Amino acid sequence: MIKNRKPHLATVRMPLVLALATAPLAAAPVAADPVTEAIKNGEASLSARYRYEFVDQATIPNDAHASTLKTKLGYRTGKVSGFSGFLEAESVTAIGSENFASPTNNVTNHPVVADPTETEINQAYLRYQGLADTDIKYGRQLFTLDNHRFVGHVGWRQNEQTYDAATVVNQSLADTTLTAGYIHNVNRIFSEAAGAAGDHGMQSGIFNARYDGLSAGSLTAYSYLLDYDSVDTNSTSSYGLRFTGGTDLSDNVRGLYTLEYAQQSDYADNPNSFDVDYYRVEGGASVSGVTLKLGQEMLGSDDGNAAFQTPLATLHAMNGWTDKFLGTPANGLVDTYASIGGKAGDIKLMAIHHQFESDTANQDYGTETGVLATKPLNETYTLGFKAASYSADDFSVDTDKAWLWVQASF
Repeated sequence: MIKNRKPHLATVRMPLVLALATAPLAAAPVAADPVTEAIKNGEASLSARYRYEFVDQATIPNDAHASTLKTKLGYRTGKVSGFSGFLEAESVTAIGSENFASPTNNVTNHPVVADPTETEINQAYLRYQGLADTDIKYGRQLFTLDNHRFVGHVGWRQNEQTYDAATVVNQSLADTTLTAGYIHNVNRIFSEAAGAAGDHGMQSGIFNARYDGLSAGSLTAYSYLLDYDSVDTNSTSSYGLRFTGGTDLSDNVRGLYTLEYAQQSDYADNPNSFDVDYYRVEGGASVSGVTLKLGQEMLGSDDGNAAFQTPLATLHAMNGWTDKFLGTPANGLVDTYASIGGKAGDIKLMAIHHQFESDTANQDYGTETGVLATKPLNETYTLGFKAASYSADDFSVDTDKAWLWVQASF
């Protein structure tokens, strides 16, 4: 009788080894490339603005008729360990003939419309948000502060202003926003193709601290140290305080107010020596959806030798839409203004009137009246109309401007 025997260990191992050796290999998990994932998880942006601008300026025989299309295409990556990136191209194209003078088209027998037809990299920056309550950007970027009086992006023009800079925004302290920046180049609205009138190199430090913990409004302290590489007369140091807010006067009436003061002097290699003052005083009220404001802004003069300047500002928004005061006259500027704004249905309406005078020498610069209407057609398209008329006295010449535009954001 043959007894049952346990199989030898080798006879068990061999089939198992052969089975494992001939079995298909399982694919090992491959770690995802974080950069690839960031790009895949990004988001594209596209916007376009067609605008027709008309300018009738005394002493220039031909009117300006500028028909231009601005397009912006951007891509924002996803985050990798707190890092992300953004790249945006901007192109301005003339529709039809360029019957206007721009910084790059060599037209001289029409008024200026500062919308050069160029294509540029508008923004290209690396962003880090890995620290609590902190946003750090390095590269070409949009950068604005407060009401754009000192640092703005000039978004009204077709080629907007951006900065090659390092910026840090921190909100670690309660109700406080601290902004610091170092700007080494400003990409101005005239484009790189405009040569010396285009980009301006600089070594400029920016600091702005805003506190929102007051029930009456926001208090901001700032210092802007502008050191230009080649335009030395623009090198200035500015220090100031700004307070803006509002208070409910009744159920449907809210009082509005702004107070601001700054002092500016020559800085770095500026060949001039001066000390000048700035102030804005504004009061108003919002009544049942209608906002009325009355104010005065003064950019002072040092006895006609130099005046308060803000070369990085969104200047179109400051002292009249005809852009007569993009640079402050040597005798300074006092702008007394009144405005009214509201809505008729979904149409935004506004009217504003300016009285311009000098700070010294008792000059009457003239007046300007402007009107604005914008209407959203849907979530994508917005239609706008704006017009302004400047009546000259002791400064510049009579000028009328009008704009019609369609904006699309996708």
